[in-house]
Amino acid sequence: MSDISAAVEAILFSSNRPLKVRELQQATDADRNSVEGALEKLRETLDGRGVMLMRHHDEVHLATRPEFAGAVRRALRPEVSGRLSQAAYETLAIVAYQQPVSRARVEEVRGVNCESVLGNLELRDLITEVGRGSGPGQPKLYGTTMRFLQVMGLESLDHLPTPSEGAELLERGLTKG
Repeated sequence: MSDISAAVEAILFSSNRPLKVRELQQATDADRNSVEGALEKLRETLDGRGVMLMRHHDEVHLATRPEFAGAVRRALRPEVSGRLSQAAYETLAIVAYQQPVSRARVEEVRGVNCESVLGNLELRDLITEVGRGSGPGQPKLYGTTMRFLQVMGLESLDHLPTPSEGAELLERGLTKG
């Protein structure tokens, strides 16, 4: 493993928050291509291990693989966070699959007012404003966050299940809140 790869691994391991690629470049005094190469090498190295490299746009983070989350939870006994309501899961799914998406579009799909549900998801850092729409009033456009990937146990948005697989996961209760 090169010095840059080892440094990136150590930085991500020590960080308690997702880091931007630019931050890794500055910390390692390396160019973007070198950091991207180091991240790819780290992702490959971690394949089949207890942790994974998560990536959401320009942010990266090391996290526990979902299949080991129960053991980690039992060992560390973190404070319990409240489960999401069915309405929150439905709204979160709409945002995840249609992002960037406006509140009006979410409400159109769900058929009910979603202002409070969207606010709750924002407070939990599962969604965030990612831009403004071009329509009247320039409505907020919502997208998912790194926290969303962590809670759902996904390496990236590319790993979202198809909508039918997602429904099966919800029915089996595998989705964590």
